[in-house]
Amino acid sequence: MSPTLPADSIFQALSAAADYDPNYLPVERARALVRELVRPVADEEQLFIRTALGRVLSRDVISPMDVPPHDNSAMDGYALRHAELAPEGETRMRIAGIAYAGRPYTGSVAAGECVRIMTGAVMPAGLDTVAVQERVKLDGDVAVIPAVAKAGQNRRRAGEDLRAGAPALTAGKLLRPADVGLLASLGIVEVKVKRRLRVAVLSTGDELASLGSAAAAGQIYDSNRYTLDAMLRRLGCEVLDFGVARDRPDDLEAAFSSAARAADAVITSGGVSVGEADFVRELMARLGEVAFWKIAMKPGRPMAFGRIGDAMLFGLPGNPVAVMITFYVFVRDALLSMMGQHPLPEQPMLRLPCSVALRKNPGRSEYQRGVMYRENGGWKVRPTGGQGSGILRSMSEANCLIVLEHERGNVEPGDEVSVMVMEGLV
Repeated sequence: MSPTLPADSIFQALSAAADYDPNYLPVERARALVRELVRPVADEEQLFIRTALGRVLSRDVISPMDVPPHDNSAMDGYALRHAELAPEGETRMRIAGIAYAGRPYTGSVAAGECVRIMTGAVMPAGLDTVAVQERVKLDGDVAVIPAVAKAGQNRRRAGEDLRAGAPALTAGKLLRPADVGLLASLGIVEVKVKRRLRVAVLSTGDELASLGSAAAAGQIYDSNRYTLDAMLRRLGCEVLDFGVARDRPDDLEAAFSSAARAADAVITSGGVSVGEADFVRELMARLGEVAFWKIAMKPGRPMAFGRIGDAMLFGLPGNPVAVMITFYVFVRDALLSMMGQHPLPEQPMLRLPCSVALRKNPGRSEYQRGVMYRENGGWKVRPTGGQGSGILRSMSEANCLIVLEHERGNVEPGDEVSVMVMEGLV
């Protein structure tokens, strides 16, 4: 049974927006709609920090202590009282002892004395400055110390990095290696994170053959499901493989309904254009809601976005390159948002000279597979060659996307273009 749409459906409310045209949306408007409509999952789990890498914090982590926990030396040198140094020239001080990291100096330090100190060692009581060892001369047990510009030099204050009770990491943070190290430095063993996002992947089409079987006449092997699976796993999602649904309405409806019940998001490939056997957009609208179904972009113009029940649904084109580019441009950010990452990281965009001419008509965004390379001490970019949306090999050869914006026209050799670096996306 089709889910009943709420009376205040945000998808229905979109029709009131002056710039809303589901049949022809500019890329940036479509991206904004996707960000507006997706919501993070609510469920969380508690993980040992060693297994939390790549997960999203669901709660702030509050520091249980000051970092550093005590005043300590930032350099190997000699700890002293700045007020006892001569304002100019050298000062002779007797060395009272040595402070090591993990083994503080606990004796007294009389007037005119200093303490040999190692990096990270606790500053002895009453001493406020460290003279670096490279500038100090030794005369037996006496340190000959030059003038030090200001009090407190080369001393780290307790809590200058982080105060006890302050947030060390905030909810929405995607945990990286440095974050795991920070948690360990605070003695924190476990953290609360958002559960993994469950994403169902489904290919559609009678022309698709499964790996391990012989392709019949007119069939091709289904690569999109495997490409999407790889991208999703690198993103940290739990992937649910729903295989291939044939171009029969009953089969498609059963597959879509099952996938939507099992997952937070459903990604399909194929079946969203205007061909006679392209049922996906119609099916999405019947089972749920569709926010848009055509984008002013190349490749990837026929792309549907909506929801079925509680699952967000992305109907991607069938061509392999279009699948990857629409994933990079739309799906990736949506899934990161659903995973709870906040704020969403902006995809860095470089500006590089293009070494060849590119033809482009204003009125749509275009994404060409490119190769960034160094020449004469600088970086340039060129297309990989044939840009047909079925040429997956050109995507394998590319290390970036050349982004030609909506209103941009032709590119002449040497003109700067926007470049999205692909490594690190997924």
